[in-house]
Amino acid sequence: MSGVPDGPGYLDLELVETEARRLIGEMPYAYYAGGAEAERLLADNVAAWSRWRLHPRVLVDVSHVSTSTTVLGAPVRSPFLVAPTAIHGLAHPEAEVATARGSAAAGTCFVLSSLATSPLEDVAAAAPGAAQWMQVYVLRDRGRTAELVARAAAAGFGALVLTVDAPVSGLRVRELRGGVHLPDDLSLPNLTGSSTERAREGGFMAVVTSEFDPALSFDDVSWLVGLSDLPVVVKGVQRPDDAARCVEAGAAGVVVSNHGGRQLDDAPATADVLAAVADAVGEHVEVYVDGGIRRAADAAKALALGARGVLIGRPVLWSLATGGADGVADLLGWFEAELERVMALCGAPTVTDLDRSLVRPARTMDGGGAG
Repeated sequence: MSGVPDGPGYLDLELVETEARRLIGEMPYAYYAGGAEAERLLADNVAAWSRWRLHPRVLVDVSHVSTSTTVLGAPVRSPFLVAPTAIHGLAHPEAEVATARGSAAAGTCFVLSSLATSPLEDVAAAAPGAAQWMQVYVLRDRGRTAELVARAAAAGFGALVLTVDAPVSGLRVRELRGGVHLPDDLSLPNLTGSSTERAREGGFMAVVTSEFDPALSFDDVSWLVGLSDLPVVVKGVQRPDDAARCVEAGAAGVVVSNHGGRQLDDAPATADVLAAVADAVGEHVEVYVDGGIRRAADAAKALALGARGVLIGRPVLWSLATGGADGVADLLGWFEAELERVMALCGAPTVTDLDRSLVRPARTMDGGGAG
């Protein structure tokens, strides 16, 4: 995969992104890379992890370090999950099937977007026995959502991930300027009805505007919980009070997320609100986070702040574009190896040892605040 020099254990994500952009072209790149409005939050999601510093322990036996954990009871080799990102067919001919194989090879969980270009049954069959979750939206036509849930359950997916931060589309200026749309040779096989035609003619913002239900409420979380035996994780939570109400509605977990900076440009970075959400509900359900995680140290901070795992989005797409399934596996393996190194340097031999005592606000560590 481009971006991996001869030296071991090094991967340059900027080089991988640059090569991916060259390979896929400007229209797909605009869709994957873009955020809302002026893209302030897109940048701040990355920068916010640097507002936390790791505060290592010493004289701890780290001769054996394990990054393994579980997600909703399923064992995974590391806490790096693959986030639900749409339209992998723009990045690679094998699309989400390749992503699923790469994720399975890395021993972790793949969250399949309902806006995938591969049928969910094909994705499940590509990685039998691997941890896979299905992302869903509540559509205006609830029957279509129920049909998707039934298909996911029948195919063996282990959980549903309900995205709740898109009652309407964010103003994605880069998408509009780039003329982003679904090419004629791709489809949205997991959404019945007119989604494919609408995405070809009006782009993906048109699908959100026309098909996603803006009347979504906490009652709909309970409705989704009741549709199947699959646990429901609510994605797009940014407030402790909302997280608590999701738990009351029956959610088995929440993902602290701002949709990768693609919805409300003035929302907070996820690194800035994770701890408050984890403190509110972390004793009752599993808490996950995405947004701007580009280094293993970012993940270590997230786990120390209360996350069970982190979801990786855009870097997976760049790795898929440049290396297919092997590229995805290489990326996740690199994250895993680097997390092991960070954990050893922090005096944390297991992920459960990554606790709140290991993080400090950067202003405190730098002498800019109270000691």
